Amino acid sequence: MKELTKGLFLAVIILSIFGCSNNEEESTSSNQVKDTNEVTLKVYNFKVEMAEQLEKLVKEYEVDHPGINVVIDTCGGGCDYSAELKTKFSSGDKPDIFFVAGYSDLDLWIEHLEDLSDQPWVEDVVDIAKEPMTKDGKLYGMPLNIEGWGYIYNKDLFAEAGISKLPKTISELKGVSEKLQSSGVTPFVNGYGEWWILGNHLLNMAFAQQDNPEDYIEAVKLNKEKFSDNKAFKEWVDLLDLTIKYGQPNPLQTDYITQVTSFASGQVAMIQQGNWVQLQLLKLNPDLEYGYLPMPINDDKEKMDRLPIGVPNNWVIYKNSKVKDEAKDFLNWMVTSDIGKRYLVEEFKFIPAFKNIPIDKTKLGPLGTDLIEYIHNNKTVPWLWQKYPGYEVNTSQMGAVIQAYIGDQITKEEMFEQFQLIWDELSEQEEVVQK
Repeated sequence: MKELTKGLFLAVIILSIFGCSNNEEESTSSNQVKDTNEVTLKVYNFKVEMAEQLEKLVKEYEVDHPGINVVIDTCGGGCDYSAELKTKFSSGDKPDIFFVAGYSDLDLWIEHLEDLSDQPWVEDVVDIAKEPMTKDGKLYGMPLNIEGWGYIYNKDLFAEAGISKLPKTISELKGVSEKLQSSGVTPFVNGYGEWWILGNHLLNMAFAQQDNPEDYIEAVKLNKEKFSDNKAFKEWVDLLDLTIKYGQPNPLQTDYITQVTSFASGQVAMIQQGNWVQLQLLKLNPDLEYGYLPMPINDDKEKMDRLPIGVPNNWVIYKNSKVKDEAKDFLNWMVTSDIGKRYLVEEFKFIPAFKNIPIDKTKLGPLGTDLIEYIHNNKTVPWLWQKYPGYEVNTSQMGAVIQAYIGDQITKEEMFEQFQLIWDELSEQEEVVQK
């Protein structure tokens, strides 16, 4: 009886420790320790929108792999993944599997990463998805999926406003916005309270529409180009101004969740978002009809009718993990097993970055289906912010500057000046590190 009482007491303590979250707004976790003899594999997830599906996938894996306990810790609800990941490493709570974006982010984390070049899934990765995580001929990450973004529009509201021709240029987008507003519909709900919607995604359009985007980025780094002198950046402000003019009041007070739920309600016509919102839209309003529009900055229809397509993040393994072999097995199972492949397409609604995973467009939802069409028609522009000096430090600072412009705290000219100061400082820091 004494031993039984001790065991029950210990069980209660364990449940109380691992059953509680430190901050429900910032992190959700499946920290359930099942057996002290099991191998525990810690995964730090940055995509809150796939947290529920990932938990289900893990349960399937654990059934097939007795003795492996996969603990998912999801950074969500306003959590800054990059900052929290750095905190985990500095505190000694290093995850076995986590995410790295590639390019500049790869350079930041490469000393901690396991070389995955010899893994069986590597030969099936589509070529474009290898580039962000390849360094000196070695591949350090497994691509999560292929994503894209643009303006998601409500088909019913467009039809009710008498809009039969979808806008491909900024003049056409303005005309559509006027029609929607005249019909009593708010054209845009802007989630400009989120720096990444501005600094990563919206601002990317100015870089992506350069004649040679990568050359332009290098020229700005070397102080050979100025934002204030660039035609595409001036045109980009026209698009930003248009969304503010035809958007909801107080866009700086609107966050990601509010933006998506407002659109799902069927009361607003357009939001700037990516296919990562597919699961939320299906859950919130499965009957809603919607699709993608481009984000034009001028009236060149051929160049403007494109969507930014790329790899959002990559699964990586901590090279000094004591369970890195188990981590490799988990990643391999996810993209080679029938269960894993089904989850990626049907449950996660991902466009796979692997040639061995067939794409059934009927399983992806309308956003993934539209993206596939843009990809097949070669109507894409690149994701570029991962190549900026300082990566997320850069884009978060530029996002804050854009927010100041939206809030009428600075002028357009002052916004460009502040962009330049950010790039000059971070480019100099990058040069010092490289030396």
